[in-house]
Amino acid sequence: MVRGSGGADTWVLPVLGVSAMTEQQMVRADARVMRALAHPARLAIMDYLGRGATATATDCAEIVGLSPSATSYHLRALERFGLVEEAPTRGDGRERVWHSRIGGLELDMPNADADEMQAARELAIIMIERQDAQFRHALTRMAEDPEPWRDTVLFNDVTLLVTAEEMVTIGEAISELLLPYTRRSRSDSPPPGAFVAKMVVRGFPDE
Repeated sequence: MVRGSGGADTWVLPVLGVSAMTEQQMVRADARVMRALAHPARLAIMDYLGRGATATATDCAEIVGLSPSATSYHLRALERFGLVEEAPTRGDGRERVWHSRIGGLELDMPNADADEMQAARELAIIMIERQDAQFRHALTRMAEDPEPWRDTVLFNDVTLLVTAEEMVTIGEAISELLLPYTRRSRSDSPPPGAFVAKMVVRGFPDE
């Protein structure tokens, strides 16, 4: 969960693989929408479709490790809340093809009720668990990565002494720094040697 360009009054939750968030791609993150997304299989689906991919339920089933029928259930749930939609069919059109229709979830902090805040926490926890699992997997396969990439895995733990306003400023500066390198920003002409990578930034007040 990162503070987005809306400033102190808005929380923006990027939906995994999706990076370039436009106003048209943002969805109001009410409690029902966030709880619809708060499932490991649905997050994995959104991660894949959010990278610009289209996929059938059978394709997604291979990604999430479920049966096609179980995966179809999750896709229909995501469709019901406006998170995915049908894409143009392939071939004979016997299977439904899906793609993501959003760039992120936006929660208006001053107007968020207790149920929305609880749903945001539940979704964030599942997202963090997924990010942690991906990072552990990256560490275990590091020796198999191409040599230039073995030195790119990083993590840092810095204790700051800041005001709330300074913390917001830092978060916005990090977002601005990363934006030119996001996958969607560079999708038309990625430079030679470009590779898909993830960077997770977390900030929080310490006790």
